[in-house]
Amino acid sequence: MIANQILLLLTLSMLGPSNAMPFTPGNIGKLFGMEGDGRILQRSKRGWMWNQFFLLEEYTGNDHQYVGKLHSNMDKGNGNVRYVLTGDGAGTLFLIDEKSGDIHATKRLDREEKAMYTLNAKVLDRNTNAELEPDTEFNIKIHDINDNAPKFSKEIYFASVPEMSDVGTTVVTITASDADDQTYGNSAKLVYSILQGQPYFSVDSENGTIKTALPGMDREVKEHYQVVIQAKDMAGQMGGLSGTTTVSITLSDVNDSPPRFANHSFRVTTPESTEVGGAIGRIKADDPDVGRNAEMEYSIVGGHDIFNIVTDQKTQEGVIVIKKVLDYETKKDYEFRVEVRNTYLDARFIHGLQFKDYATVRVTVEDVDEPPVFTRNPYVIEVHEDTAAGSFVGVVSARDLDADRKAVKYSIDRHTDLERLFNIDSTNGTITTLKALDREMSKWHNISVVATEINNPGQTTRVPVFIKVLDVNDNAPEFATSYDTFVCENVKAGQLIQTISAVDTDEPQVGHKFVFTISPTNPNFTVVDREDNTANILTRRGGFSRREMSMYFLPVVISDNDYPIQSSTSTLVVRVCACDSRGNMQSCSPEVLPFSEGLTTGALVAILLCVIILLMIVVLFAALRRQRKKEPLIISKEDVRDNVVSYNDEGGGEEDTQAFDIGTLRNPEVMDANKLRRDIIPEMLFPFRRTSPIKDNTDVRDFINGRLQENDSDPTAPPYDSLATYAYEGNGSLAESLSSLESAATEGDHDYDYLSHWGPQFKKLAEMYIGKSPERET
Repeated sequence: MIANQILLLLTLSMLGPSNAMPFTPGNIGKLFGMEGDGRILQRSKRGWMWNQFFLLEEYTGNDHQYVGKLHSNMDKGNGNVRYVLTGDGAGTLFLIDEKSGDIHATKRLDREEKAMYTLNAKVLDRNTNAELEPDTEFNIKIHDINDNAPKFSKEIYFASVPEMSDVGTTVVTITASDADDQTYGNSAKLVYSILQGQPYFSVDSENGTIKTALPGMDREVKEHYQVVIQAKDMAGQMGGLSGTTTVSITLSDVNDSPPRFANHSFRVTTPESTEVGGAIGRIKADDPDVGRNAEMEYSIVGGHDIFNIVTDQKTQEGVIVIKKVLDYETKKDYEFRVEVRNTYLDARFIHGLQFKDYATVRVTVEDVDEPPVFTRNPYVIEVHEDTAAGSFVGVVSARDLDADRKAVKYSIDRHTDLERLFNIDSTNGTITTLKALDREMSKWHNISVVATEINNPGQTTRVPVFIKVLDVNDNAPEFATSYDTFVCENVKAGQLIQTISAVDTDEPQVGHKFVFTISPTNPNFTVVDREDNTANILTRRGGFSRREMSMYFLPVVISDNDYPIQSSTSTLVVRVCACDSRGNMQSCSPEVLPFSEGLTTGALVAILLCVIILLMIVVLFAALRRQRKKEPLIISKEDVRDNVVSYNDEGGGEEDTQAFDIGTLRNPEVMDANKLRRDIIPEMLFPFRRTSPIKDNTDVRDFINGRLQENDSDPTAPPYDSLATYAYEGNGSLAESLSSLESAATEGDHDYDYLSHWGPQFKKLAEMYIGKSPERET
């Protein structure tokens, strides 16, 4: 076995490469605390090489740093051995002398970048490149030096601590880091100290915890603090490296300050016209706290009937509002006491302090010119109908509540009295009638009375006045409906033929009570009152005959029981009809009377012949008219043809009076005002409404337009689903008709000179016809 030996040179930071010295196995063991017999350098198969080198980082020499030396027993010093280095950094970071085996580092080594390098060494024959020894692996370990200063993760830290905290209250813990080796020496052992922030805060030198150092720190006095903390390595010894950071500490608020009024007396002025719920002023207390600790609540001590105070949550002000209407004439000045207190209290500070304060508020009410006020609102007045114009209805009264008591005048809003039925005295408010009132036209009249200050017309007040029209018995009862009554020819005496009832537009307080009577001398019918505002019509005799009398007119007198008694006579039409044995009507038309016994058969034959002769004459006359040749309407050499349009739709003429009465149109003065339409029977009967009188010289067109306007504005007029056409033809033309239908049937000479006198419109027509005249052609 070949004996191998290796020499290791360690270069210290205070020694240069010239001071490097070779070491034998014995002194190498002494340097690293090993035994001096060199046993650690021996290996079972090859003991020629040391397996680990040590090197200090950050060498500052100018030459390459000497690391160590490789030497093999195969090297006889004749230059036949060549050393080769491979592995981490070989050839770049670490270089080896092929002849001598010296290893050098080419640049500074930083332990914080890499703490150990693993290399392989080879021994080759320079001539043959054959390996003289097997490859051997060894490590180069970099020893740490204090070349890194402590660093904080942030340049500035933010922290907070409640004000008034006890001494030693933890604020925040901050730590620094050191990149040096934590396990080797004191290069990474840090010590913390405070450079700025005393005497308010302190720092734990070992763990960097910042604590309060001064009692009673008040946020209201000083809120923000800047504390500078230093971290130094080498356990704080001189020559160590250090780093600093800034900690911004804020004192958080606690409720240690009660609210206080800067001024304990407030004065508020408000007009008396301020509405209920309106704000009249604000007051505010001061609280140096912030947030929830500064929230306040205001209240009136003992409460108040007129005023209340509420808290504005945004501004923390007390808002004074009105609970009831103010009246300057009743009371002008008010005074009350207001309390303010914090809504949130801190139990640590309530001892010995009153967290509430008081202030006095004085309210002065200012006078405002107010509108007049009515003594009642609304007014309800009753008046009898048919009261004469100018009659007294009632009185309204209003007064000015202001101190100067200004005079008031009254008026009626005519928009509420379009028919001008009422008048009011402008000075005393007395309401009178301008026209007679009719309860059957309107039971209530709702008008609006306006009271205005004479010296200030802008101050007005309205009040509704409801006028109830009381009933007066001024309408007579009448049939409730139109009756269709018949009596059978074979009826017996005492037979019921009709039950009648009545209506009355009046409304007596005790209700209606109608009395039905007919002439006691009537031989045919009698009436029996049923005591329920109806009556039965009975036959007084039997055996009616249509040949003797087909229709009877029975006048019935209907009276009411109110004062004054009103009565009317309604006529019941009774037809005589043929009935079966059960009394069912069969026919009401009168029968054809038989011929007189004195009329002989010869007379009847003569009458029949006369009728036949008359018929033959009519037929012959019709046949002659058909054979008659029709002459042309216009006979002209020019054969002028006109288009003749035939209109065969002949109206009903004067017999067609269902839609309207032409006689009424031509003579409006004789119109029956209470006449119902005959084309449609209304479903409801409305009381008769008088229309405006017709002037003597009223034109038909004006009459139609007037009646149309009245019906459109009449609220009681039912919407009859019927259409009536009123045609009004204007005055005739001066030129009369130009139709050729009225021209003479025969050719004759016509003088058309009159056409030239009709104006420019007929100039062309005159030239045409005058130019064609035979005389002019000649």
